[in-house]
Amino acid sequence: MHQQERRYSEITEHELRQEIADLKEKARKAEQMGMVNEFAVLERKVQMARAYMMDPDSFKPGEIYQIEGDPGEYFKIDYMNGVFAWGYRLQGDGKEEALPISMLTPLK
Repeated sequence: MHQQERRYSEITEHELRQEIADLKEKARKAEQMGMVNEFAVLERKVQMARAYMMDPDSFKPGEIYQIEGDPGEYFKIDYMNGVFAWGYRLQGDGKEEALPISMLTPLK
């Protein structure tokens, strides 16, 4: 039985935790089977679900954050839009991009 898919913004924290657990299990299986693309997609979905469990107000434009899973990579926020931080990578190509806040770690 397949439950109707809902947006992460519409489900409870308990449901988000269950979704994250399900996605992590699927990602683990995909990784074991060598399904690299599937693994990457599932990992991104986990990041998105995690973002909806965080407080966007705790991320401030103008501040610099470390990018989780990317040692030595830093991101400066220009502005926030929901659970996405818009800005650019330091030492990057200067192109604006959006990252889910779950990928950002404060430097402090």
